[in-house]
Parts: sequence; structure tokens; C-alpha cells
Amino acid sequence: MERYLYFGDNLEVLRKHIPDESVDLIYLDPPFNSKADYNVIFREHSGEGPGAQIQAFEDTWHWGLESEKALEEVLKRHGRLGEFLNFLVHFLGKNDLSAYLVMMAVRLLELHRVLKPTGSLYLHCDPTASHYLKVILDQIFGPKNFRNEVIWKRTGAHSSAKRWGPVHDVILFYTKGENYTWNPTYQAYEEEYLEDQYRFQDDKGRRYAPVDLTGAGVSEGDSGKPWRGIDPKEKGRHWAVPGRDKIPSWVELPENWEEMTTQEKLDFLDEVGLIYWPKKGKKPRFKRYLETSKGVPIQDVILDIPPLSSHSKERLGYPTQKPVALLERIIQASSNRGDVVLDPFCGCGTALAAAQKLGRAWIGIDITHLAINLIQARLKRDFGLEPGKDYKVEGTPKDVESARFLFQKDPHQFQLWVVGLLGAQPYGDPKKGKKGGDTGIDGLLYFRDPSGSRLEKAVIQVKGGDHLNPSMVRDLRGVMEREKAAFGLLITLKEPTKGMLLEAAKAGSYSWGSQAYPRLQILTVEELLSGATPKLPPGSLNVSYELKEVRTAKPKGGMEPLF
Repeated sequence: MERYLYFGDNLEVLRKHIPDESVDLIYLDPPFNSKADYNVIFREHSGEGPGAQIQAFEDTWHWGLESEKALEEVLKRHGRLGEFLNFLVHFLGKNDLSAYLVMMAVRLLELHRVLKPTGSLYLHCDPTASHYLKVILDQIFGPKNFRNEVIWKRTGAHSSAKRWGPVHDVILFYTKGENYTWNPTYQAYEEEYLEDQYRFQDDKGRRYAPVDLTGAGVSEGDSGKPWRGIDPKEKGRHWAVPGRDKIPSWVELPENWEEMTTQEKLDFLDEVGLIYWPKKGKKPRFKRYLETSKGVPIQDVILDIPPLSSHSKERLGYPTQKPVALLERIIQASSNRGDVVLDPFCGCGTALAAAQKLGRAWIGIDITHLAINLIQARLKRDFGLEPGKDYKVEGTPKDVESARFLFQKDPHQFQLWVVGLLGAQPYGDPKKGKKGGDTGIDGLLYFRDPSGSRLEKAVIQVKGGDHLNPSMVRDLRGVMEREKAAFGLLITLKEPTKGMLLEAAKAGSYSWGSQAYPRLQILTVEELLSGATPKLPPGSLNVSYELKEVRTAKPKGGMEPLF
């Protein structure tokens, strides 16, 4: 079963690597409203000044040349959709919202292409843009293939001035055709319902509900004949013997059950205590035990899956992380074991984790190394999966040349990639997902001292440039002293100078029982790619472990670890 994790723009990955009609289920939670600001003043990107204030959101996509190209492409490939988008851009202006819709449209066209004829797509968004996205999806998938607008209550309460508190997200459910995968899926009964319907108990404390033993309409066969002096025809009904799925597990049906008459079946059910006889009246009822009830068929308003609390064991610190239970419900309903699940904005990998747990193949795509590193850590922690062995990672540097190319293209993503190679935590502004100011820290690793009572840390610096000198090592030593860090790790793209190595040796060693470790270590990217690791005490913590304790280790300067 193939599983893939791609680093890169999902539009490019979809076009280059995902074949037509190869995916069974798509779930996407594209970046939107990342700062929960529902009243953003959008500015025209033509330089003409502010546009109208509209109910919308701030996201990472802004109107520019790429948006213009995407709009032209949609016009060429899908004329009607292109016309609609052109109207929207004219109506809304060339702002971040219109850029978001255009960039989503071109990606949704690719997602429709890779989806199998029996496949489904779930688009997770919030009410700010769901109405625009629905019209776009209607154009691509066809209005008849719209199945549901699912509402998920994402928070308990929200105080909002002069409006109803916004507490829900929208999940738009579309299929590619009429014959799509659908598995009946159930959710647990609410306690109020159980108290009302399953209020009876047998002598073993097992709950049951007395239900009608007859069905509407008169029958001339066995089911219409009297039993125990009761003639169902008098009420215009017939006997309706429950199916095998309604018989509790402790009752073993006779081998000739299917050949028995209706009256013989009723006699057997009465003998084993599955018939309820009311004290008043003579209408018997069937004891439907709670264990035979699958629950409530899933509804389009989800109230039984709460959002992740700040203390949830699932929580990884990712700002838009969704509960695994929500993704499990979607995957169970719209795919089968062995099917391929695709998440083109996989973030912290919740959809991939749910797919792995449920025995599906999966494809995840994200444009940040922060997400790729976190997903790899999560897959290792929860399932023991190793990249290269249990799944393939594509798009990340595999040699020094590709690492140098990444550094030249995007130094910040290069830094995140290197920190991920160490299994460390990126360091920066949690809201921005990047280094806020120059604190001299690019990543953090944690471990406990030999007694286990104190949490120690190693600070990490990444240098991708060609100009290396001993002052960089001295600066890192200063950061170590300021942060009271046990170790300093300097990772370089180019070979360090002899002066740097001599300067590193001056930092001394850290004692761990009978072992001593260099406090300041310099490694090259080439060494890391070859499998080398820093010489650190046992028990250094990965990004996904002991997050609550890691959060307490707040460095000076007001900055916190990203996770």
C-alpha cells in the first residue's frame, strides 16, 4: 500500500505526480481566516487605495501576477467557471479574498481530475467564504453532485459584539458522480435519548426498548395468522419478526431459523425472553437491546465531536488542527480499506493519521517544511512509521546541491527543513509560524538531566551562507549562556573553518554520568544527510513529545517554541 508525503505547492504536485482518477477520497482544509479576523479592510492591489470593508478573512494568498495567470487559465480550461470568477473579481475587487477564490478554483479543477468516478470530496471552510466556494464547486462538480453542507461546532461559545457568536465550520460534501462510495456510519446516542427509549433493564442490568412486533398492512401468509390468540389483521397489521441483526449476541438462533414459520419464530423469541408482555393489554412487544443498536446515522450537524482543548493529548500546537475523530468519521463514511485518501493542505497531518489508523493509503501535500517535519514526527510517534521505509517523502532535499537550491530559493524553509532533520522544534512566533526577530535561535531540542527532575535544552542555529567565521560560534556561545542551554548546535551548509572548530572546543563538555559530551557541536548538512546525529544524552525529545512540559521552557526575550 503506497503512501506519499510531498513538500511543495499542491498545484504543481497534483499536475506532476497524481494521475487521473487515482484518488478515492479528498479532504482539504485550505488556509483561511488564520487570525480569526472577520472584519479585515481589504485594499485594492492596484495601488489605488483602500477598497470596501467586507466580511472576509486574511490569508496567505494575495492578488498578484500568479492570481492573474490562474484566472486566465481557468477561463481557458473552464469557460463558465472562468466567467463567474471574472465577475467575482470585478465585484469584490482584486483583493485577498478574490485571490483566494481564484487560487482555490484552479486547484479544485485538478482535484476533480484526480478523483475516481466513485470518489468524494470534503472541503472544510468557515461561513465567511463557504457560499463563494459552493458556487465554484457547483460549476466544477455539478449541482446534482452536491450531497451535504455539514456543520461542525468547532468551539463551545464565542463572544462577539452585535452578532450571533460564530461557533461553527462548514464542510462541503461533493461526489464525482451518482455511484459513489458510501458506508452507513453511526454516532452514539445521547444520554437523554437512552433514558427515554432504553429505560427498561433485564435481570442482568442490560438495557432494552420494547418496540412494536407488527408492521403496517395485512398479510395473507404466516405473518398474518394469529399467535397466542392475537390476530394482527384486526388492527390492519401483520407480524414483523426482527432480523438477525436485532437478536442480541447471547441468543443462539436455531439452525433452521430461516425455514421456521412466523409463529414458530415468535415462540422461540418468547422462550428466550425477547418478548415483552405489558401488564395491561395483550399486545406483545420485542425487546430491542441496546447492544444491537448501531447508534444514530450520522447527521449533517456534528455536535458530538468537540474541538481539541488546550490540554488534549492529540494537540500538537498547530493553529487549525482538527480532531482525529472528525476525520475518522469522514473517512469511514466515504472510503473503504485500501482506498487512497488525499489531503492537499495536510498541515499537521490529521487526515493522514486518521487514514493510517483506518487502513487506507494516503497522499499528503504541504508547502512548508514545518508541516512536513511535524507530520513525520507524528507518524513515528503514533504508528512507528519511518520515512523512506513505510512511506515516501518527495520534494525535500536529498543531497547538498538540492539543499543549497532550497536555501537560495527560501532561506526560512531551508532553516525549517534542517531543524526537522534533527527532529527538533522550530523556534519562532507561534502566530506567524516563523522567526519573529533575531534571537539567535532557529530550533530547540530537550532532554532530562540524569536525575530526571530537570528539563535541559539544546539551542540550534542554522547557517546556509558561504561566509562562515569563528564569531558565529562565539555568538552561539553567548546565546547558550543567555538561555542557560546545556548544548549549542551549529548546522552549516558549507564546511566550517578550523577557527570555528577551535572556538567550539572552548565551550567545554556536559557530563552525563560517566559520559561527557561536547557542549557546542558543529555539523554540516552533508553529514546530516548521511545519517550523522549530534552527540547528545539519551532521551532528547522530539517535537511531538511532552509538549506541555516543553511549553513551560519559555526563553528570554518573550519568544516561545513554535509548538
